[in-house]
Amino acid sequence: MPGDDLRYEGSTVHKKPVVVWNLTRRCNLHCIHCYIDAWERESAEELTTEEGKRLIDDLAKFGVSSLLLSGGEPLLRDDLFALIEHAVGKGIRVMLSTNGILITPRIARGLKEVGVSYVGISIDGAQETHDRFRGREGAFLESLRGIRNCRDTGMKVGLRFTIAKYNHHQLSYVFDLLEEEDLPRCCFYHLVYTGRGRRLINGDLNHEETRKAVELIFERTLDLHRRGRVKEILTVAGHTDGVYLYLKLKEENPARAEEVHKLLLLNGGNSSGVGIACIDSVGEVHADQFWHHYSFGNVRRRNFSEIWEDTSDPLMWGLRNKRHMIKGRCAHCRYFEICAGNMRVRAEAFYGDVWAEDPACYLRDEEIGIDAST
Repeated sequence: MPGDDLRYEGSTVHKKPVVVWNLTRRCNLHCIHCYIDAWERESAEELTTEEGKRLIDDLAKFGVSSLLLSGGEPLLRDDLFALIEHAVGKGIRVMLSTNGILITPRIARGLKEVGVSYVGISIDGAQETHDRFRGREGAFLESLRGIRNCRDTGMKVGLRFTIAKYNHHQLSYVFDLLEEEDLPRCCFYHLVYTGRGRRLINGDLNHEETRKAVELIFERTLDLHRRGRVKEILTVAGHTDGVYLYLKLKEENPARAEEVHKLLLLNGGNSSGVGIACIDSVGEVHADQFWHHYSFGNVRRRNFSEIWEDTSDPLMWGLRNKRHMIKGRCAHCRYFEICAGNMRVRAEAFYGDVWAEDPACYLRDEEIGIDAST
């Protein structure tokens, strides 16, 4: 699809990983679902500007083509523009994940001038819901201003929405907002139980609620397409969705289903530790942005390229050989090559076993080729 060059989840077509760099743990909000449990205070342990530039040099030399800068709130780093400019100068595509509150017209123009390819701004629903999720009254209107400031420069900007029990009823609102603000893209994230999000395990949707939410996303996306309002709509951290889309298309449009099946196989499903990597604010290297509790090494002591190529770590080896490690329903699913076992970090949080089945998989046994009687 048109937005695949900006994806940073689930792609194994890249020879080198897309890298998420959580520049800072500092944040001006206190979101109840924050995957790294960001805080307000500054940290003297963050990578310095010079360390950051050396890291970027190594990423460029290693062949990393896409870098997503996130936080915390990345705009709280005084050297953000210098780091972006350095990365773009090295031929790396730079994207920014932000709450948007600090994006004034001047900041928006500056982001465009230094070469940011895409800005993703988080919205959790309508004003009251968003403000409650973000722990700050007025946060919605401030973020909306940031969205508009980016859009008005001509820079590509989209929405990010994390689906949970407390806001899934506002999925339609987000689609309406996407149209009203004439934005080209929205990413819908399935909840991952890490950071403060770990407290929301019981706040996740049940399987039937998830199916209905995903069906609504499919329906609203198709409606946009039929009306000529084509948008890039992605779901993230829920590779089951690709299988579900394929199964629905098999019934409704078999020819298109086979085309989609080929694309899903090419995508390869979850690629934590393979097609996506994460570096946190102090230089620790993780399998993805949800794995901050497990490090493969620190870029202050070894180059990222060396850490990433080293498969002596048992988790790194396992993520690259999941077929031999996965247990439960995921191990017997006929669509493993499409989903790749979904989110291992979610299985770890729920079962205490990183190789257990993903508890958020909403597909029924008969849909994935499992005989419940055996």
